[in-house]
Amino acid sequence: MVSLAVPQSRRSDTEMVTGGSAANAIERVVIVGGGTAGWMAAAALSAHLAGSGVSITLVESSDIGTVGVGEATIPTIRRFYGQLGMSDAEVMQACQATAKFGIRFVDWLRDGHDFVHPFGRFGQDLKGVDFHHYWLRARAAGDRAPLGDYSLGSLLAGEGHATLPAPDPGSQLGIFDWALHFDAALFAQHMRRFAERMGVARVDARIAHVSLWGEDGFIEGLTLDNGARIGGDLFVDCSGFRSLLLGEALGVGYEDWSHWLLCDGAFAVQSERAGPPPSCTIVTARRAGWQWRIPLRTREGNGLVFSSRFQSDDDARDELLAQVPGKPVMEPRRLRFTPGRRKVAWTKNCVGLGLASGFLEPLESTSIALIETGIERLKQLFPDKDFDPAVIAEYNEQSAEEIERVRDFLILHYKLNGRPGAFWQTCRDMELPDSLNAKRALWRARGAFIRYRWEMFSPASWLAIYAGFENIPARIDPAIAGLDTDQLRRSLEAMRRSVRETLADTPTHQEFLEIMDGAAAKGRAA
Repeated sequence: MVSLAVPQSRRSDTEMVTGGSAANAIERVVIVGGGTAGWMAAAALSAHLAGSGVSITLVESSDIGTVGVGEATIPTIRRFYGQLGMSDAEVMQACQATAKFGIRFVDWLRDGHDFVHPFGRFGQDLKGVDFHHYWLRARAAGDRAPLGDYSLGSLLAGEGHATLPAPDPGSQLGIFDWALHFDAALFAQHMRRFAERMGVARVDARIAHVSLWGEDGFIEGLTLDNGARIGGDLFVDCSGFRSLLLGEALGVGYEDWSHWLLCDGAFAVQSERAGPPPSCTIVTARRAGWQWRIPLRTREGNGLVFSSRFQSDDDARDELLAQVPGKPVMEPRRLRFTPGRRKVAWTKNCVGLGLASGFLEPLESTSIALIETGIERLKQLFPDKDFDPAVIAEYNEQSAEEIERVRDFLILHYKLNGRPGAFWQTCRDMELPDSLNAKRALWRARGAFIRYRWEMFSPASWLAIYAGFENIPARIDPAIAGLDTDQLRRSLEAMRRSVRETLADTPTHQEFLEIMDGAAAKGRAA
C-alpha cells in the first residue's frame, strides 16, 4: 500500500542553498528486503562508505521467505567477496560451497550430445589470429577433436577435477577461472554478519506503508507494521519479485521478454548427494525446458525450468522427480516468473537490485552476477540529495544494456537447439532481437564476434555455445587458408596433449574441497 505525505519539499532551505556541498550528501540509506540481494548490498555499501557517516538500515521480515534457490554463480562472485577481504576458503566453508569450472549442457543439441561452457579460454592464438580459426580449419580438413579438448577449464568441469589457476600460466592454454556452488541462504547470512559488523542496522518488520513526498513523488519513508517509521535519503529495493518500492510504490513498469524466453516457471527441490560432486553445474534439456543439478557439500540442488504453455504443473513436477539423482529431502517448490526487466532500474531516490529490477532464468547463473554489477554501479555513481538526472540516466543505460546482452546470450541457447518437440521447434522459429541478429550474422559470415558495451560474457563464452551447438561459420580467417594441414594437426595435437598433461596433475574435486577446508582452518588459526 502507498500513502502520500503532505505536499512539501524533501529538502530543507539550507540544503537548497548549499547545492553540492557536504550538507547535501546522502546521510541515510535504507535497504528494503534481505536475502542474497539485500545483504550483498548492505555488505558492499557498508564497506564502500565506511567512515563517511552514512547510516545504512536494512528492513526485512523474518516471516517472509526469500526465493533462495540460486545456488550457482559465475567467477565474478569471487571478486565481489574478495573486495570485502574474504578468502575463497572462508566463503566455501561458511556456505557449504563446492567449486564450479563451467556448465555442462546435456542433450540440448540432440540426445546423447553434451558440451561444457567453461570459465576460460580455448587453445592458443597464433600470429594474431584467434585460435578458433585454426580449430575450424582443422575441422574442415577432417579433424574432429572437440573444442573443449583445448580448454583446461572445460576438462576440469567435465572430468570432476579442480585446481586453482596458476598466477603465471605461461601460455593461454593454462588460462581459466572458477566460481562457486553454494547455499544461498548461508551466503546471505555470511554477508549479514559482515554488514552488521560494519554497522548496518537490521529491522525485523513488515512494511505497511510507503510514503511519498507530494512535491516530486520521491520516497519519504516507510511505516512498519509495528507503527515505527523509517525515513531515508536513498532507498534500495531488494524486495524480490514484488518490487515493493520500484514497481508498486513508484509505478515503474515491466518489460516482458517472454516472447523470446518462453520458460515462465520452475519446480525446485533439494536431494541427498548422489556420488562424488561434479565440478560443474549440469543442465539437461527436457520436454519443455531444462533441468539443473547443482552439487553442494551435503546435498544437491535440483530444479526444472519449463514453459507453462507447453507443459502442465503436474507433468513438470513428475518429470523433475523422476530425474533427480538422489532422494528428495523436501517437497518440490513451485516458482513463477516473467522474464524481463523494469523499464528503469533507478527512478527518483530508489534503486532496484536483483529480482526487484528484473529476472532472467538461471541457465547461465547470472542472477547473482547482475546483483553484483548493480551494486558496483551504485558505488561508482553514488548520488547526493539532488539525485542528478545525468547520474540516474547513466545507471539506467548501463543496467539496461547489460541485462539485454545477457538476455541475448540466453536466447542463443534456445535458438540453436536441435531437439524434437513443439517447445523446441517454437524456440528455433522465434524472431530474434536486432542485437542478437547482428552478432549471429557476423559469426556466420566471418567467425568473428561483436563485443557490445557492458557484456557479461566474453567472446570465449559465445564461442563455447556456437561450437557446442555445432554452429559453424561459412568462412574463416583467410590468413590461415594456405596453412599446411599436417603442420596444423601436429600443432593442435601438441596443444591437446599439453592440456591433458596439466589435467593429470590436478586433484579430484573432493580432494580440492579438502584442501580448501585446510586453508580455511589455517585462516581461522592465524
